[in-house]
Amino acid sequence: MQSQRRHQQDTAGPRPALRTLLLLLLCLTVSASLVLMADNSSGVRLSQAAINELGQTYGEPARRRLASWQRLLADLAEADETTKLREVNRFFNQVRFLDDIVHWKKTDYWATPVEFLVSNGGDCEDFSIAKYYTLRELGVPIEKMSIAYVKALELNQAHMVLTYYPTPSAVPLVLDNLISDIKPASQRPDLLHVYSFNGDNLWLTKKGRRADLVGASDRLKPWVQLQSRINQQHDQ
Repeated sequence: MQSQRRHQQDTAGPRPALRTLLLLLLCLTVSASLVLMADNSSGVRLSQAAINELGQTYGEPARRRLASWQRLLADLAEADETTKLREVNRFFNQVRFLDDIVHWKKTDYWATPVEFLVSNGGDCEDFSIAKYYTLRELGVPIEKMSIAYVKALELNQAHMVLTYYPTPSAVPLVLDNLISDIKPASQRPDLLHVYSFNGDNLWLTKKGRRADLVGASDRLKPWVQLQSRINQQHDQ
Protein backbone atom coordinates (compact mmCIF):
# COMPACT_ATOMS: atom_id res chain seq x y z
CA MET A 1 0.00 0.00 0.00
CA GLN A 2 1.42 3.36 -0.99
CA SER A 3 -0.83 6.16 0.27
CA GLN A 4 0.50 9.70 0.41
CA ARG A 5 -0.11 12.76 2.57
CA ARG A 6 -0.23 15.50 -0.02
CA HIS A 7 -0.64 18.24 2.57
CA GLN A 8 2.35 17.17 4.65
CA GLN A 9 5.70 17.32 2.90
CA ASP A 10 8.99 16.28 4.45
CA THR A 11 10.98 19.48 4.74
CA ALA A 12 13.80 18.27 6.98
CA GLY A 13 16.50 15.66 6.92
CA PRO A 14 19.13 14.46 4.43
CA ARG A 15 18.93 15.05 0.70
CA PRO A 16 17.01 12.34 -1.21
CA ALA A 17 20.05 10.35 -2.42
CA LEU A 18 21.70 10.34 0.98
CA ARG A 19 18.40 9.53 2.71
CA THR A 20 17.88 6.58 0.37
CA LEU A 21 21.34 5.26 1.18
CA LEU A 22 20.77 5.65 4.92
CA LEU A 23 17.43 3.87 4.72
CA LEU A 24 18.97 1.03 2.72
CA LEU A 25 21.61 0.57 5.38
CA LEU A 26 18.87 0.63 8.00
CA CYS A 27 16.97 -2.12 6.18
CA LEU A 28 20.07 -4.31 6.14
CA THR A 29 20.82 -3.93 9.85
CA VAL A 30 17.53 -3.33 11.62
CA SER A 31 16.65 -6.99 12.24
CA ALA A 32 19.92 -7.64 14.06
CA SER A 33 19.39 -4.84 16.55
CA LEU A 34 15.69 -5.30 17.16
CA VAL A 35 16.24 -8.65 18.84
CA LEU A 36 17.23 -6.59 21.87
CA MET A 37 14.10 -4.57 22.00
CA ALA A 38 11.20 -6.16 23.83
CA ASP A 39 10.43 -6.78 27.47
CA ASN A 40 7.02 -8.27 26.58
CA SER A 41 5.44 -10.26 23.77
CA SER A 42 3.63 -7.23 22.35
CA GLY A 43 6.92 -5.62 21.38
CA VAL A 44 5.95 -2.37 23.08
CA ARG A 45 7.75 -2.25 26.43
CA LEU A 46 11.47 -1.58 26.08
CA SER A 47 14.17 -1.89 28.69
CA GLN A 48 16.51 1.05 29.16
CA ALA A 49 19.36 -1.14 27.97
CA ALA A 50 17.49 -1.89 24.74
CA ILE A 51 16.75 1.81 24.18
CA ASN A 52 20.41 2.68 24.71
CA GLU A 53 21.59 -0.08 22.40
CA LEU A 54 19.22 0.95 19.64
CA GLY A 55 20.31 4.55 20.15
CA GLN A 56 23.95 3.56 19.70
CA THR A 57 23.06 1.81 16.45
CA TYR A 58 20.62 4.30 14.94
CA GLY A 59 21.58 7.56 16.58
CA GLU A 60 20.50 9.90 19.33
CA PRO A 61 17.25 11.03 17.61
CA ALA A 62 16.13 7.39 17.43
CA ARG A 63 16.93 6.91 21.11
CA ARG A 64 14.93 10.01 22.02
CA ARG A 65 11.90 8.84 20.03
CA LEU A 66 11.94 5.46 21.75
CA ALA A 67 12.40 7.05 25.18
CA SER A 68 9.50 9.44 24.50
CA TRP A 69 7.33 6.46 23.54
CA GLN A 70 8.12 4.71 26.80
CA ARG A 71 7.38 7.89 28.80
CA LEU A 72 4.05 8.13 26.97
CA LEU A 73 3.17 4.63 28.13
CA ALA A 74 4.01 5.56 31.72
CA ASP A 75 2.21 8.90 31.61
CA LEU A 76 -1.00 7.42 30.17
CA ALA A 77 -1.16 4.33 32.37
CA GLU A 78 -4.00 5.71 34.52
CA ALA A 79 -5.62 7.96 31.92
CA ASP A 80 -9.14 7.48 30.57
CA GLU A 81 -9.56 5.95 27.13
CA THR A 82 -10.41 9.24 25.45
CA THR A 83 -7.11 10.72 26.62
CA LYS A 84 -5.21 7.61 25.57
CA LEU A 85 -6.68 7.78 22.08
CA ARG A 86 -5.92 11.48 21.68
CA GLU A 87 -2.35 11.37 22.97
CA VAL A 88 -1.33 8.16 21.17
CA ASN A 89 -2.76 9.50 17.92
CA ARG A 90 -0.92 12.79 18.40
CA PHE A 91 2.37 11.10 19.27
CA PHE A 92 2.58 8.84 16.24
CA ASN A 93 1.27 11.41 13.78
CA GLN A 94 4.54 13.28 14.31
CA VAL A 95 6.44 10.54 12.46
CA ARG A 96 7.28 11.10 8.79
CA PHE A 97 5.18 9.52 6.08
CA LEU A 98 7.30 7.47 3.67
CA ASP A 99 6.19 4.95 1.05
CA ASP A 100 7.40 1.38 1.56
CA ILE A 101 9.27 1.31 -1.75
CA VAL A 102 11.25 4.37 -0.68
CA HIS A 103 11.62 3.43 2.96
CA TRP A 104 12.12 -0.34 2.96
CA LYS A 105 12.77 -1.07 -0.73
CA LYS A 106 9.69 -3.28 -0.74
CA THR A 107 6.29 -2.78 -2.31
CA ASP A 108 4.50 -3.63 0.94
CA TYR A 109 6.08 -3.94 4.38
CA TRP A 110 4.24 -3.76 7.70
CA ALA A 111 6.71 -2.42 10.24
CA THR A 112 6.73 -3.14 13.95
CA PRO A 113 6.27 -0.09 16.19
CA VAL A 114 9.98 -0.10 17.02
CA GLU A 115 11.01 -0.24 13.36
CA PHE A 116 8.60 2.62 12.68
CA LEU A 117 10.08 4.83 15.41
CA VAL A 118 13.73 3.87 14.96
CA SER A 119 13.59 4.74 11.27
CA ASN A 120 11.33 7.78 11.86
CA GLY A 121 9.11 6.86 8.94
CA GLY A 122 6.43 4.61 7.56
CA ASP A 123 3.23 4.54 5.59
CA CYS A 124 -0.39 4.39 6.67
CA GLU A 125 -0.43 0.81 7.94
CA ASP A 126 2.63 1.50 10.09
CA PHE A 127 0.88 4.43 11.77
CA SER A 128 -2.19 2.26 12.41
CA ILE A 129 -0.19 -0.71 13.69
CA ALA A 130 1.85 1.43 16.10
CA LYS A 131 -1.30 3.03 17.50
CA TYR A 132 -3.03 -0.34 17.83
CA TYR A 133 -0.19 -2.01 19.73
CA THR A 134 0.41 1.00 21.96
CA LEU A 135 -3.25 1.35 22.91
CA ARG A 136 -3.48 -2.39 23.51
CA GLU A 137 -0.52 -2.14 25.87
CA LEU A 138 -2.31 0.73 27.64
CA GLY A 139 -5.24 -1.54 28.39
CA VAL A 140 -7.66 -0.67 25.60
CA PRO A 141 -9.40 -4.00 24.79
CA ILE A 142 -8.72 -5.31 21.30
CA GLU A 143 -12.48 -5.84 20.97
CA LYS A 144 -12.77 -2.05 20.82
CA MET A 145 -10.19 -1.64 18.06
CA SER A 146 -9.78 -2.58 14.43
CA ILE A 147 -7.21 -1.69 11.81
CA ALA A 148 -9.37 -0.67 8.88
CA TYR A 149 -8.61 -0.94 5.18
CA VAL A 150 -10.31 1.95 3.43
CA LYS A 151 -10.17 3.92 0.22
CA ALA A 152 -9.15 7.55 0.63
CA LEU A 153 -11.52 9.05 -1.91
CA GLU A 154 -9.85 12.44 -2.23
CA LEU A 155 -6.49 10.75 -2.91
CA ASN A 156 -8.12 7.95 -4.95
CA GLN A 157 -6.00 5.27 -3.33
CA ALA A 158 -5.93 2.58 -0.67
CA HIS A 159 -5.34 3.66 2.90
CA MET A 160 -5.36 2.29 6.46
CA VAL A 161 -6.61 3.80 9.71
CA LEU A 162 -7.23 2.65 13.26
CA THR A 163 -10.86 2.52 14.35
CA TYR A 164 -12.11 2.54 17.95
CA TYR A 165 -15.58 1.31 18.98
CA PRO A 166 -16.81 2.75 22.31
CA THR A 167 -19.52 0.04 22.22
CA PRO A 168 -19.90 -2.92 19.84
CA SER A 169 -22.70 -1.26 17.86
CA ALA A 170 -21.30 2.27 17.89
CA VAL A 171 -20.04 4.18 14.88
CA PRO A 172 -16.28 3.97 15.39
CA LEU A 173 -13.86 6.82 15.89
CA VAL A 174 -11.12 7.09 13.26
CA LEU A 175 -7.46 7.61 14.17
CA ASP A 176 -5.81 8.68 10.94
CA ASN A 177 -2.40 9.97 9.92
CA LEU A 178 -4.02 12.15 7.24
CA ILE A 179 -5.63 14.49 9.77
CA SER A 180 -4.92 15.30 13.41
CA ASP A 181 -8.52 15.24 14.67
CA ILE A 182 -10.19 12.03 15.79
CA LYS A 183 -13.64 11.95 14.22
CA PRO A 184 -16.48 9.42 13.98
CA ALA A 185 -16.51 7.46 10.75
CA SER A 186 -19.83 9.16 9.94
CA GLN A 187 -17.92 12.47 9.76
CA ARG A 188 -15.29 11.10 7.39
CA PRO A 189 -17.08 10.95 4.01
CA ASP A 190 -13.64 10.96 2.38
CA LEU A 191 -13.08 7.36 3.54
CA LEU A 192 -14.78 4.34 1.98
CA HIS A 193 -14.55 1.43 4.42
CA VAL A 194 -13.86 -2.02 2.98
CA TYR A 195 -12.71 -4.38 5.76
CA SER A 196 -11.15 -4.29 9.20
CA PHE A 197 -9.30 -6.64 11.52
CA ASN A 198 -7.73 -6.94 14.96
CA GLY A 199 -5.75 -9.61 16.77
CA ASP A 200 -8.61 -12.07 16.46
CA ASN A 201 -11.06 -11.40 13.64
CA LEU A 202 -11.61 -10.07 10.14
CA TRP A 203 -14.77 -8.22 9.13
CA LEU A 204 -16.28 -6.63 6.08
CA THR A 205 -17.24 -3.09 7.04
CA LYS A 206 -19.87 -0.61 5.96
CA LYS A 207 -19.57 3.07 6.89
CA GLY A 208 -17.07 2.06 9.54
CA ARG A 209 -19.26 -0.51 11.26
CA ARG A 210 -18.37 -4.19 11.35
CA ALA A 211 -20.93 -5.65 8.98
CA ASP A 212 -19.98 -9.29 8.43
CA LEU A 213 -17.49 -11.51 10.23
CA VAL A 214 -15.61 -13.32 7.46
CA GLY A 215 -12.98 -15.20 9.44
CA ALA A 216 -9.89 -14.86 11.60
CA SER A 217 -7.29 -12.16 11.04
CA ASP A 218 -4.67 -14.83 10.32
CA ARG A 219 -6.05 -14.84 6.78
CA LEU A 220 -4.02 -11.66 6.23
CA LYS A 221 -0.47 -12.72 5.40
CA PRO A 222 1.22 -9.36 6.20
CA TRP A 223 -0.48 -9.32 9.62
CA VAL A 224 0.73 -12.86 10.35
CA GLN A 225 4.26 -11.95 9.27
CA LEU A 226 4.23 -8.84 11.46
CA GLN A 227 3.13 -10.76 14.54
CA SER A 228 5.72 -13.45 13.82
CA ARG A 229 8.53 -10.87 13.70
CA ILE A 230 7.39 -9.33 16.96
CA ASN A 231 7.28 -12.76 18.62
CA GLN A 232 10.73 -13.64 17.28
CA GLN A 233 12.15 -10.38 18.57
CA HIS A 234 10.69 -11.12 22.00
CA ASP A 235 11.93 -14.73 22.08
CA GLN A 236 15.46 -13.73 21.17
